[in-house]
Amino acid sequence: MKYTIDEMMGQLPLPPNEKWKDGVWDLEILSKGNVRLEFFAPKGVDYQTYHDEDEFYFIVRGSGDIIIGEETFPFETGDALFVPARIKHHFENFTDDLATWAVFF
Repeated sequence: MKYTIDEMMGQLPLPPNEKWKDGVWDLEILSKGNVRLEFFAPKGVDYQTYHDEDEFYFIVRGSGDIIIGEETFPFETGDALFVPARIKHHFENFTDDLATWAVFF
């Protein structure tokens, strides 16, 4: 199977939309066993807190900072970010074009 950034961006609704305001702009793409692939492109504010699974973000567009626990890590296109399960995290100061694959396991 193949998934492209343009394909995923095309599936996100255009604002304004009651469900898709600032924050949560994601699509669950595939779930198999204990692995899940999502496409995440937050808009405005990232309201996420933590997840019950470990998670990798693979940044495909944009830049900014990710706050993981009490630490801040700058990131840019091409970076991979790991977030352990049940650790609070969110993106801040990110560019309008931020898009990332998120792999939960």
